[in-house]
Amino acid sequence: MTKCARCKKRKAKRSCPALGDSLCSLCCGLIRDKEIHCPSNCNFLVQHKPYQEKKIIEKKPALSRKELSAEEDLLQDERMAWLVFHIEAPLKEYGEKKESFSDRKAILALEYAKERTEKERGLVFLPGKENRPKNEAGEAILQSIENCRYERKIILPGTLENYKKKEKIKCLERVILSVKLRAKGNFDGRNYIQNLLERFAKIKTLFSEKKIITLS
Repeated sequence: MTKCARCKKRKAKRSCPALGDSLCSLCCGLIRDKEIHCPSNCNFLVQHKPYQEKKIIEKKPALSRKELSAEEDLLQDERMAWLVFHIEAPLKEYGEKKESFSDRKAILALEYAKERTEKERGLVFLPGKENRPKNEAGEAILQSIENCRYERKIILPGTLENYKKKEKIKCLERVILSVKLRAKGNFDGRNYIQNLLERFAKIKTLFSEKKIITLS
């Protein structure tokens, strides 16, 4: 009897094209598209992906409506609001370029970025054509977070601040809640995405209307 290449205990019933080895059904489910990048033509991925995405979409938000009150919302903190801006910026780009980019896809991208941030480790990549990010929008969010620095108003040496892991997760959770509240159950729509595009358009207008004042 061939044993699972991962747990070394249970019977290996599934041939894994990503690892080139055999896995038991439990280990396949635990690491599928989480610790490894599964090829898109994997039968087990195709079979279970809709169910996994449904679980992610329907997962209870880590934050509650109460925490969005004026006193408790982390967006009242300018430093945290700056990080949220960098989390939403890639979603805005995808929303502009792709009409098919729905609120559902925004949540999946954010959850992907959150999971990667929590684990702080990469996935096992496949060689050749399959060697690409599992969730492109999620990877774009991760890159934006990684590049984000907060600049204090007081200009002193070394005033650019990095964000801690728990701050990144908190802000990702805040945006996930925002998407779910805006979507109002219609995750295949673009209620959040449309609101996001409008908010960024207002920011652009405000910057374009700023007048340069010269000192004489």
